[in-house]
Amino acid sequence: MHIGVVAERTGLSLRTLRHYDEIGLVHPTGRTDGGFRLYSEADVERLLLIRRMKPLGFSLQEMQDLLTLTDALAAGEAPETALQELRRFESLAAERRADLSRKMQMADEFLDRLRALSASDGSGQ
Repeated sequence: MHIGVVAERTGLSLRTLRHYDEIGLVHPTGRTDGGFRLYSEADVERLLLIRRMKPLGFSLQEMQDLLTLTDALAAGEAPETALQELRRFESLAAERRADLSRKMQMADEFLDRLRALSASDGSGQ
């Protein structure tokens, strides 16, 4: 599928998709005769994994490390430490999700306070 379709399916911008290709994070499976990028379903799945990691603050290097690990696991070529490394990623994701939950709670409290203020006459009484 062409890059525009992939962008729509993944919610990633064309610029981001091109950047990921340039840095070697996710290469399109092929190219048209005219040089346009062509992505497979597997490429889209990799991009969706990356998109899920972004809000949790994973770095591009961490994303690459996880993709390399998942590729090795899928190919049956994972090192002995693969399961331990996968659990490390799981633990990091859980910690970062908990942090986001705390931030969401604070944001909700802040919004509730603003709404209460705007519902009053603004005098604080």
